Amino acid sequence: MSAISVGEAVVLGVVEGVTEFLPVSSTGHLKITEGLMGIPVDDKAVVAFTAVIQVGAIAAVLLYFFKDIVRIVRAWGRGLANREERYHHDYKFAWWVIYATVPIVAVGLAAKPLIEGPLASLWVVAGSLIVGSGLMWAADQMGRHKRGEDDVSVKDAMLVGSSQILALLFPGFSRSGATMSTGLILDLERVAATRLSFFLGIPALTGAGLYELKDALGTGVDALPLIVGTAVSFAVAYASIAWLLKFVAKHSFNAFVLYRIIIGVLLFGLLGTGALHA
Repeated sequence: MSAISVGEAVVLGVVEGVTEFLPVSSTGHLKITEGLMGIPVDDKAVVAFTAVIQVGAIAAVLLYFFKDIVRIVRAWGRGLANREERYHHDYKFAWWVIYATVPIVAVGLAAKPLIEGPLASLWVVAGSLIVGSGLMWAADQMGRHKRGEDDVSVKDAMLVGSSQILALLFPGFSRSGATMSTGLILDLERVAATRLSFFLGIPALTGAGLYELKDALGTGVDALPLIVGTAVSFAVAYASIAWLLKFVAKHSFNAFVLYRIIIGVLLFGLLGTGALHA
């Protein structure tokens, strides 16, 4: 029997789509939702399912930024063939994305037992939501918001890309929250930091989804829930991306900081009273 029903797949797809690119932690929200629905968060089939439906969200970001991605890939291809093209910012940026992905892949493979074991606890999620909120608030206050996307350097890409490790090890910290906060600390504008977060997340999230696909199909999850959850995630994530870019152009991250603190405190309360099991 499938560990995830079609109805549960729809709910989880919506949660994934809404939260994947918002700085509120998709992993944390998925684990909370699974806990409230009585789905075992440490079940291998459930872990694999939640990783696979991320592919829907990644497909959404690929479609949304298709023209940018094509431009960058073309510049990278021209640079490989022509030395003079290697001075182009897009060519260098393509390599930076590749370089910045290496640390999270290495840590992800090395720490997989911890990530899927003790660190998957909802206690960790609750604490990470609150601690990550502090980092996000401080980064928004510290950042001078004066550097645009064209000012991004290899140092920026490596630091922002490596910050994804925080979210990998501590579900609830938020990949988007960690990368955007790092971008703000580096004085990037909010929109530039957000777009950089999107681009640097594509390889890591796509790789995780594809890596888990074989496990998901062999751990009791039926194909239909996977398809439904991924499709819902795609549609909702596309709308979420469009909304977020418009929001950060005119607003600070304070609303997300407050929301994360409320959810973190609420989760501590539910765990402390036994309404949810870690």
